[in-house]
Amino acid sequence: MPLTNREIAAMFENIADMLQIQGESIHRVSAYRNAAQAIRDLPRDVQAIADDGELETIPNVGKIIAEKLTELLTTGKLEFYERLSEEVPPGVVEILHLNGVGPKKAKMFWQDAGITSVDELEKQARAGKLRELSGMGVKSEAKILTAIESLKQHSAETRTPLGIALPSAEAILAQLLALPQAEHGVIAGSIRRARPTIGDVDLLVASDDAPPIMDRFVTMPEVEQVLGHGPTKSSVVLHNGLQADLRVLAAERWGTALQYFSGSQTHNIRIREMARAQGLSLNEHAFTPINGDGAEILCATEEAVYERLGLPWIPPELREDGGEIEAAQAGHLPNLITLEDIRSDLHMHTTWSDGKLSIRQMADAARARGRQFIVITDHSVSSAIANGLSAERLLEQQEEVRRIDAEMEPDFRVFHGVEMDIRADGTLDYPDEVLAQLDFVIASLHVSLQQPREQVTARVLNAIRNPYVDLIGHPRGQLILQRDPADLDMDAVIAAAAEHETALEINANPRRLDLEAQYARRAVEMGVRLAINTDAHTEEQLDQIRYGIMTARRAWVEPQSVINTLTLDEFIEWTQRRIRQGA
Repeated sequence: MPLTNREIAAMFENIADMLQIQGESIHRVSAYRNAAQAIRDLPRDVQAIADDGELETIPNVGKIIAEKLTELLTTGKLEFYERLSEEVPPGVVEILHLNGVGPKKAKMFWQDAGITSVDELEKQARAGKLRELSGMGVKSEAKILTAIESLKQHSAETRTPLGIALPSAEAILAQLLALPQAEHGVIAGSIRRARPTIGDVDLLVASDDAPPIMDRFVTMPEVEQVLGHGPTKSSVVLHNGLQADLRVLAAERWGTALQYFSGSQTHNIRIREMARAQGLSLNEHAFTPINGDGAEILCATEEAVYERLGLPWIPPELREDGGEIEAAQAGHLPNLITLEDIRSDLHMHTTWSDGKLSIRQMADAARARGRQFIVITDHSVSSAIANGLSAERLLEQQEEVRRIDAEMEPDFRVFHGVEMDIRADGTLDYPDEVLAQLDFVIASLHVSLQQPREQVTARVLNAIRNPYVDLIGHPRGQLILQRDPADLDMDAVIAAAAEHETALEINANPRRLDLEAQYARRAVEMGVRLAINTDAHTEEQLDQIRYGIMTARRAWVEPQSVINTLTLDEFIEWTQRRIRQGA
């Protein structure tokens, strides 16, 4: 089996960790870590890029790393990685992932005490032997045991889905902003950049009176453990396993702090390089003349930070060093889609299959949220566990949809569709004569997702080529941190979708967020239309549309690329385009 992008990225992350433990320069460590992130975010397979001789076009991949990628892709092994793995025991890398343990301390445990695993570290700590090491004491030893317990409860390798992290962060921030000392605040970090999974929560609050805010933060009922409680920064672990960090700062320094703590690291490196080219040093506090001649330059807004560098403000979702700085310099930043652009939701389920609301209840709930029309898309017959509809039940449901549509017209429209399974053998659940009677057809992978690439890709391509299939739902079938996506040839899928004018879905359920941003961006570049749908089974899930919007913004998506922004007449016209063309 060829290595996946994720497997290659994980290997490069391990290389960075091992080099860091060995004391290599931060530039060399960062080179591998940045390359790992770039590979993980690629919209294409590394192998396909290598076959085209374009490895060095990957962000953060230069000649040396490209050579290592070539070796890995050609032989399935990387001699450099294997040598490092012999030099640095894997358990020492795991120790590095403990909260509060840096590379120097991990190396000290290994080389000075012969500790090569977390289990050995715990035994030594409980025996009171760590305090005998240089720079360690009773308190340091206790902190190590606390970090190990935290690791056991909340694996350091496990990130938190955006759908859990964002509401948690919002609830905490709301409590802090209710204090009279708080002027304003924001959620920064990877949440603000809308990454699908989150390492920890970064909160910023502007205030001239920090202590009451810090005291409230560390005593909130959501807090399981206080990691640190300082005058301007505190850190806690929440009961859901998330680490949350709060920084309180003066309002006049807000812009530089918000820009810095929003990240990403690679974006910020580019920004600091631009500052240095202007003779300035930039950190979270201010701009400072490098020659020391002159006062600090404070920025109360992010806009002021970017303006000082000669750039327009760059939306945080774009800040991944994926061309956003060049686009800003050229005046070509995208007009990113917003929730206000969404007119419809084209994927939802009712009590006819596995939903919790009736058709009318779902329609009323969608209209209350500002939608102008919806499509009812219950499961097809193969989804027996979801009470999927036989062809007879599907057409019986259509009568109810038509009745409710007539009652709500003209202020709101309800269309009839289906989410149809793409079977394991590549066939579809309904014949064309049934599909022809529907307003909108989604085809989705739900079973046999671990089939070989050629087989699972052929199934999706067969659905794309069907003239009655309008949309491929959650194309890769992933469940974030629970189930790996299907090993689809996304180049082939996107090309076919462009050829046959089939839309691809960004499923807004935060457990899915599928398509991921890198594939959605590639699809739009290839001329494919996207749909952003909730796949709602309850009323509350209709509100998850925001996660789909956030993912689309990460993908540089503009409103005109999304069919949910179409007017009613434009939507009806779009659904008829392929059939009229005899596709």
